[in-house]
This record gives sequence, C-alpha cells and structure tokens, in this order.
Amino acid sequence: MTGTVLVAGSHGTIGRALIKSLSDKGYRVVTVSRKAEKLAESDNHLAVELTEESSVALVGQWLKDNLIELDGVICCCGQLHQDGNLPEKNLKQLNQAWLAKSMSVNVVTHMHLAQSVAPFIKSKSRLRWLSVSAKVGSIEDNQLGGWYSYRMSKSALNMLVKNLSIEWQRKASGTSVIAVHPGTTPSALSEPFTKNWPKDKLYPDDVTANRITTIFESLTPDGSGKLYHHDGTEIPW
Repeated sequence: MTGTVLVAGSHGTIGRALIKSLSDKGYRVVTVSRKAEKLAESDNHLAVELTEESSVALVGQWLKDNLIELDGVICCCGQLHQDGNLPEKNLKQLNQAWLAKSMSVNVVTHMHLAQSVAPFIKSKSRLRWLSVSAKVGSIEDNQLGGWYSYRMSKSALNMLVKNLSIEWQRKASGTSVIAVHPGTTPSALSEPFTKNWPKDKLYPDDVTANRITTIFESLTPDGSGKLYHHDGTEIPW
C-alpha cells in the first residue's frame, strides 16, 4: 500500500535516508524541517520550527493549501547533544536549561506535528504515525542510569505516542501510532559516542531507513500504542 507520507526532521541523517527509502517504495514524500531547501525526492517541503507553537497552524495550513492527504507520518525530530551539552553521567550534571531544551526538541516537535495533523483525521482514516524514539526511553529496560535529560525526554515522547494511539483510535479505529528505536546510525547525533561502539551494531543510514520503512508498512491498528525495536520486536515502556 502506497500513498503520501510526511517526513519531519527531513534534513537529518535518518530523515534523508527515509525519503529515499519511501520514494523507492513508490510513496509520495512531503517534508518538514527547519531548513528551507527541498531535498531531491521530496515532492513538497515546508521550512518551519516545530518547537514553536505557531508551527501547528503553519503546518495545518500548508497541508490544506497543498491538498495534501496524508497516509502516514514519520517524525524523526530529536536531539542528544549540542553546544557542549552532552548526556549526563550523574545527577550533578543535570541542569534545568538543557532538560528544557531536550524536552522541546525531543517531545514538543512531535506534539506540535500531531496537533497539526489531528484535524485532518476523520472516522474512516487509516493514518499511520511513527515517531523515531529511543530504547533508552524505556523505564523498564533502564539498567544503567545516566543520560538523564535524554532518557526523560524520550520517556515523555513514548507517553505522548501511547496517549495519541488511544485518542486517535477512538476517533478513527483504523489509525496506528507507534514509536521505534532505530538502532545506532553514524550521524551528527551519534558521532561523539560511536568511537568504541561495536562495528556490527553501527547501522548505515540506508539500512536503518529500510528497517523503519518495513515497520511502517507493516503497521496495523492491533499493533498501535507500542514501542518497537528496529527489528520489529516490542520494547517494554
């Protein structure tokens, strides 16, 4: 089944690879990111800052003006480090400003995008939504501690996905909403942490994108409201 898929965070490593993967599968891909330039396989692009509340109306109007009827959404927005702020090793390193920034980029972007899309969901909709999340957001799976702000923000994203899956299925029983842990892909996000990472657990961007596309295509309402590993297995919340 093909159709139109919106990829948000389209200029990131995984976002760019997803555009190609989805296009190769025959999907029409439209994109949203902070950057203005349209990527090659993108049919239509909107430059907008999804951390800002004004983005809700802007994305909604863009979809309406361009008569974009979405079959799916994949939101890749996320941030692990920036400007010397790295994942915390202990409580002392955790600070309010960076936690707020992590929440803004890792959660609020997905929230605003969902608010933009929600008015277009009708009772017969079969919209598929996939948020790129992280295994470290799983509370039950956490055995190592540390990485406070990133773990907290990804846990919050996972709760957003769970809530969204319930609300949208009440409105349209055919919808599917999930979160996916993509594995470690060489990128600007992961670069500081991959030097000693096992080579067999470093996945090229095209492999990661194809895995996400496969999960996206296999989405059903029965599988909604869950966090999945890139191999399709379920990760506990």
